[in-house]
Amino acid sequence: MEPGWQVLVWGYPNARPLLEAVTREIGRRGAYPLLRLTFGGGLVYHRDWVRHAPLELLGEPAPIDVHTLDNCDALLAIAAPDNTRDGSDLSPERLSAVNGAYRRSMERVNANDFPWVMCWYPTPALAQDAGMPLAAFEDFLYDAVLLDWEAEHARLSKLAALFDAAAEVRIVGEGTDLRLSLEGRRMEVDAGMGNMPGGEFFGCPVEDSAEGVITFAEFPQLRDGRQLRNVRLRFSGGIVVDASADTEEAFLLETLDTDPGARRIGELGIGCNPGITRYMGNVYFDEKIDGSVHIALGFGFADLGGTNESAIHWDLVKDLRGGGRIELDGRTVEEHGAWTI
Repeated sequence: MEPGWQVLVWGYPNARPLLEAVTREIGRRGAYPLLRLTFGGGLVYHRDWVRHAPLELLGEPAPIDVHTLDNCDALLAIAAPDNTRDGSDLSPERLSAVNGAYRRSMERVNANDFPWVMCWYPTPALAQDAGMPLAAFEDFLYDAVLLDWEAEHARLSKLAALFDAAAEVRIVGEGTDLRLSLEGRRMEVDAGMGNMPGGEFFGCPVEDSAEGVITFAEFPQLRDGRQLRNVRLRFSGGIVVDASADTEEAFLLETLDTDPGARRIGELGIGCNPGITRYMGNVYFDEKIDGSVHIALGFGFADLGGTNESAIHWDLVKDLRGGGRIELDGRTVEEHGAWTI
C-alpha cells in the first residue's frame, strides 16, 4: 500500500473490530479508506434493494459505484454475515440482472489487475453452518489462514505444473466420469494472494471440451442462501445438456438458463488447503478442502485464457477422498484425495 492510495474497504457491521483496525492501519500508511457497509449483498448493492428495485434498474449499474470499482487502488472485503440464508427468496432473474450490471467492473477483480483480498470474520452464523461452537470455528478459521504461504505456494506450483503440461483432465468418482481439456491453458496458484483462506490452484478448461457426467453427492452445493443436494450435470460438447438435483432443482435449471455461458465450465479448481479437512457449509472454505475438486459454471478468467462469458460464476465442489481420482492424460495423479506423484 502506498501513500495516497484510495482503498475500498467493504464489510458487514458484525466485523466492526476488524474494519476499524484496517481503517486505522490504512491511515497510518497515509492512504484513504473508502468504507462501505452492507447488511447483505455484493460489493455495490444490498439485497433489500435487489428485492424491491424495478428489474430494469437492476440491470443498470450506478455510475458512482462503477467509478469507485474502476478507480480504487486496492480492495479489502470482510464478510461477516449474521444470516447465511438471507437472499434465498431472490429469483435468479433478479440476481442475474444485478450481477450482469456490474460484471464489467468486477472483471478488474477477477483479472487481478490491482491488489485485493477477501476474508471472513467469525460469526455465530458461520459457526452454526459449520456445525461448530463459535470458539472452535475461530480456531478453525485461523488455522486455515495462518499458514506458511510461501511454502504453500512452492508446493502448489509443483502440482499446478503437472496440469499445465497435460492436455486432458479426467475426474472419476461417485456418479462421475468427466473429461476436460487444458490444451494451451495454464493454472493459477492461490496461496494467500486473494481469497482468504487460500489453498487451491485453478484454470479455465477449453470451453467446448467437457464430456461426461459429474455428481456432487458428498455434501450440499450452495448459492444465494440455497442448499442443493445431489446435483448431477451431464456435459456434451462443453455444454450442460442434462441437470438434476434432489432439492432446489427448479432453481438449478433456472440458473443454468441465465444465459448461454451459464451452461459451460469457466473454471476447474483443485483444493489443497491442509487446514481445511471437512465440509464447512461455505464454498469459500469448501472449495479449498484438501482432496477436493471444483468446477465453476459461468464466466472464465481472461488472464488464464478463459473466453466463456456469463453473468454467473458458480463453484460446485466434489470431495474425492471417499473413492475418487484425478487423471492427467491417462495417468492417475491423485486418488482418494491424496497425491500419488
